[in-house]
Amino acid sequence: MAEYTATIRWQLDRESDFLKNRYSRGHIWSFDGGIDVTASASPHVVPLPMSVEKAVDPEESFIASVASCHMLWFLSIAAQKGFVVKTYIDDASGIMRKNSEGKMAITSIMLCPRTKFSNEKLPTLSELESLHHAAHESCFIANSIKSEIHCNPKLE
Repeated sequence: MAEYTATIRWQLDRESDFLKNRYSRGHIWSFDGGIDVTASASPHVVPLPMSVEKAVDPEESFIASVASCHMLWFLSIAAQKGFVVKTYIDDASGIMRKNSEGKMAITSIMLCPRTKFSNEKLPTLSELESLHHAAHESCFIANSIKSEIHCNPKLE
C-alpha cells in the first residue's frame, strides 16, 4: 500500500464577491517533491480570471496523469523486452460529455504516443501494440477510472 498526497490552497481575495460567484478560481497544488503548480478551473467551465494567466486545470491534469502513467509503464516494459526508447511524445486528449448517468465526466481518453527507438532493436507494429497493451493493463491510473482509454501508437 502507498499513500499519495497533495495540498490544495485557495484564498478569497479582497476584490471578490463570493456570494455572487465572482471570485478567482486560481489556486495552488503543492506536492511532496517541493513542486507548486498554479491551477484553476477549466476555461471551458469558468473563464480564467485576469489574475491567473497560466494554469493547469483538473481535467487536463487528469488526462496528463493517465498519459504519464501509461508512458512510465511503457518505458519499463520496453526496457524489459530489450527495446531502447530514445523519445516518447504523447499528444493525449480527453472528451468531456454527459455519461450514461447524465453527469458530466471525462468519458473517453485518447493516447497518441509517438515513439522513437534506437536502431539496435526495433519493435514491429505488433510488438509496439503489445507493449502499449501491457502498459495499459499495468497503469495504476487507468485501473482506477471508469473512462474508456484508447491508444493509437506510432513509430517515428
